[in-house]
Amino acid sequence: MHKVIIIGSGCAGLTAAIYAARANLKPVVIDGHEPGGQLTLTTMVENFPGFPDGVLGPELIEFMRKQAQRFGAEFRSGAVSSVALKHRPFKIEAGKEAFEAETLIVAAGASARLLGLDSEKKLIGHGVSTCATCDGYFFRDKEIAVVGGGDTAMEEATHLTRFAKRVTILNRRNQFRASKIMLDRAKANDKIKFLTPVVVEEVLDPAKHDVEAVKLRNVENNKTSILPISGLFIGIGHEPNTKIFRGQLDMDEAGYLKTNKGSRTNVDGVFAAGDVQDKTYRQAVTAAGSGCMAAMDAERFLEAYSH
Repeated sequence: MHKVIIIGSGCAGLTAAIYAARANLKPVVIDGHEPGGQLTLTTMVENFPGFPDGVLGPELIEFMRKQAQRFGAEFRSGAVSSVALKHRPFKIEAGKEAFEAETLIVAAGASARLLGLDSEKKLIGHGVSTCATCDGYFFRDKEIAVVGGGDTAMEEATHLTRFAKRVTILNRRNQFRASKIMLDRAKANDKIKFLTPVVVEEVLDPAKHDVEAVKLRNVENNKTSILPISGLFIGIGHEPNTKIFRGQLDMDEAGYLKTNKGSRTNVDGVFAAGDVQDKTYRQAVTAAGSGCMAAMDAERFLEAYSH
């Protein structure tokens, strides 16, 4: 029986582990299907406090992991396949292991939706990005493109105009899902141009470990063209990793866990932190902050429960 189990090993999960371990709660961290979370997909992180020269995403995660281990956090690899949260202790299954926990911190994160191209996967962190706030700075005076037609894409494109020479929005339809205000803002920006109805067939050039262009196909006439760019941002939204909690934890229509009074969910003793419950900020530093909150909330819950 464990006092605290943490699902997820990104910024939120690892910060929760550091706090829970220092409170002598001997937390067990289950890595999840993307160990280290989204930061492992980025190269340089320049907006995490305390690193004046920036820090590599995987390195930052490694630092946090070692810090948690130093205070006694245990790590288990594997993705969680099922949870039973009706009664305490909660039951959690991951791989071939089964766990019981008095409290549970869900920090399973959200995964950026990708186009599903091989070349895109190879170039993530080398010119392909899913976060304008994180990576826009690296594309000063460059030509870049944003894929998507919703609010995410418009927001990313508008943000990127602060740095880029020009931003081209690529959408598979002539109409856009974005709200009128976001679309109007993008259309009024003279650094943004629109290219529709196109799909990205290929990101060039994985052999050079750098984005040089995208191969586009016009959906109406099937003609292909090459658009030279230095960066490609995928702005088609995120998918919170919450499927296994359906029917047990309250979530919004997009699948993000609902929290109140800090990190509490609708189930006593279950707390949520990071991108699994945050669709607004989605930054490493906000995830870390909410991981701290979840660990402190779990500690207080256990104190009250033991008395």
